[in-house]
Order: sequence, then structure tokens, then C-alpha cells
Amino acid sequence: MTRTRDLDVVVYGATGFVGRLTAEYLARHAPAGTRIGLAGRSRERLVRVREGLPGAADWPVLVASADDADSLTALANATHVVVTTVGPYAKYGIDLVRACAEAGTDYADLSGEVLFGRESIDRFHDVAAASGARIVHACGYDSIPSDLGVHVLHERVAADGEGTLADTTLVASLRGGISGGTIDSMRTLVDTVKSDRRARSVALQPYSLSPDVAAEPDLGRQPDAELVKGSDISPDLKGMTAPFLMASTNTRVVRRSNALRNWAYGRTFRYREVMSVGSSPLSPVLAAGVAAGLGGLIAGLSFPPTRWVLDRVLPKPGAGPSEKTRRTGHFTSDVHTTTTTGARYVARIRAQGDPGYAATAVMLGESALALALDHDVLPDAAGVLTPATAIGYRLVERLRGAGFEITVRRT
Repeated sequence: MTRTRDLDVVVYGATGFVGRLTAEYLARHAPAGTRIGLAGRSRERLVRVREGLPGAADWPVLVASADDADSLTALANATHVVVTTVGPYAKYGIDLVRACAEAGTDYADLSGEVLFGRESIDRFHDVAAASGARIVHACGYDSIPSDLGVHVLHERVAADGEGTLADTTLVASLRGGISGGTIDSMRTLVDTVKSDRRARSVALQPYSLSPDVAAEPDLGRQPDAELVKGSDISPDLKGMTAPFLMASTNTRVVRRSNALRNWAYGRTFRYREVMSVGSSPLSPVLAAGVAAGLGGLIAGLSFPPTRWVLDRVLPKPGAGPSEKTRRTGHFTSDVHTTTTTGARYVARIRAQGDPGYAATAVMLGESALALALDHDVLPDAAGVLTPATAIGYRLVERLRGAGFEITVRRT
């Protein structure tokens, strides 16, 4: 790639909790010679972050703010790639998407916000496609394990000549804390759908991120929150599974990947996500408890009296768990599929580290490095994309190199 800009990667929001973790990951793992900068509202705070990073003494700092469009335009024109951790993205993200789309600058974020993704697509997909920019949302635990899990399944099934994907279910298991940013995004979503009927309709549409909703197959109900018997997913799974908090975002990202690839996963590709609660005789009770808890959280955020209480006990934006908690966390995502020929496969993506913090910093950091350094071997695509369609197998290789297990086996 011809280097015509001052920087390869800029971390926007570097003074926030996940922003600092991402900057630290890049400081430790970016190849020598990678030109990295830090951006945010406060030069003084950025300098303090830089002082705590190994080998980053000469990294430039750029002052930019979500309420200053000119500063975001300058930021986008200074670098090949912007990675942003500044959310909720529906509040603070769209003008940076605009700046990158217009400048032909690649962009990666941690958004798990369907309404923000839809706005980004509607307003800037064509702009980014014309400029050559890759706008890549959901480059963390939302939604890389889901998107890449289905991607590697598709590649293996196609190589084996076993048709296309049909019924496909991700079973998540994890240990880690919930992000304050995720909670803040949930607050924003709840407030928006309460006051905007159209937004509520978009949020509930299973193909809400599709480039062409009318062209999507009619596969009946595809609920985001349900109790599913393990044996209904795969014959070797026992017990009951619970709803998965991130399913409403991840499923739509994966379906967008399918549509952007001209439905290569299959026209009968049905996709859902659930969470494991173990296989003991108590799993139905545990699964029901998880479902009730998730429903109670959303309901609690919807009503002022309970919201007041929740706002005082839930994690705050910018806060995060201790280093020990981040280090001892982990996640496993097993993606089970039955193909149109009746063959069964399972893909596994597993990594050490709190999924919402430590592992997410790796996923976002490697996404940024792939966009910046591997441009010439990435899929030939531009616009508002997904991790699978923008980076694809190169990201699989990078994450394996970073210690992730990413495998596919026939069952």
C-alpha cells in the first residue's frame, strides 16, 4: 500500500478504558515501523496515556471531539485507519463515520448498536464505496466471534462440497464482566425505541442491517431471545440453553455478511445465538433465570424509578474490571451448523481474557493492523462492511497468531 498519510492507525478515545487497552495492545504487538497516533478531546490526558505505553514516546497526539466536525475531518485525513472506542456510537459516532467515508479512510469500532449501524449504512455506504473506505463496525466481542465463526464454517463447507449452511446456532460460554459501554448503549437503545416507532421496527427486524431487506428470504420467525434444548442444536449437546445478551446485534451482523456476499452462506441460512448454562439437571432452571434476568434488565431500564436504581449499581461508561479479572476471563463460541446436504460441522472460536475488555482489545487491535498493513490482500470491497466481508481470512490468521483458537471440524 502506498503510504501517503502521516499515520497508519489512530486510536480515537485512547483515554477511555477500552481505548487505553487497545493502545497498549498496539504498543506491544504492532510491527516495528507502524505509525500510530492517539486521539481524543484532551491533549493532556492523551499525553499521560502515551507516557504509560511501552515504546510510544514518539506517538503523536491529535485533539478531536465528537462535537467538532472539522477536527474529525482532520483526524480522518491524517491516517489510513481510525479505530474508535467512543460510544454510545448513536450519540457520538456518526460524524466520524462521515469523515472517514469522505476521506477514503478505513474505520473500525466496537459498536453493538443496530440502529447506529443502520444509520451508517443508509447515509454513508455509497460514500465509502466511492472513496474506497472500509467502514467496519462490530470489531470486538460484538461481533467478531460470530461473524468469523460463520465465515470459517462457510469456507470449510464450500471446500468439502457439502452445499450451503442451513440451521446454524452459536452457543456462547464466557467468564467476564459486562462493559459499562454496553450498558450505556442499551440505555440509548431503550430510550430511542420508546419514543420512535420506526426505530422500534428497525430494531426488531431480523434483517435490519441487510443491504436489501426485500431480497432476503422469508424464513419465518427468527427470535433473538429463546430457551433452546441443546439436543435441538446438536445431538451431543445436553441440557437447556439460555438467551444470549448480544444475539440481537450479532445475528444481524452475520446476516449482513451473508447478503453482502450475495447470500453465499445460503438462501435457507437460519442463524441464532444462545448461551450455555451447563448440562446439569438444573440447566432448565438456570436458563429460565437468565432469561428472566435479561428481561428484567431491559424492563428496568425502561421505567424511571427502576432505572434510577440500576444507574447507580450497573457499570459506568469508561469503567472496567481489574487487571486480574481481565486476565482470568475467557470465552468460547461454538457455531453449530447443518448443511443443505445434511452434513454437520462446528466451528470454535476461543480465547483467554475477559471478552469485553482484554479479548476485545486484541480483536480491535488486530482489525486495525489488518486494515492498515494488509490492505493489498484484503477482500476487494468498500462501503459499510462487516469484519468477515472487510477483512475475512486475514483477520482469522491474525487472531490465530495472537493466541485465539479458531477451528472447524465435521461432527
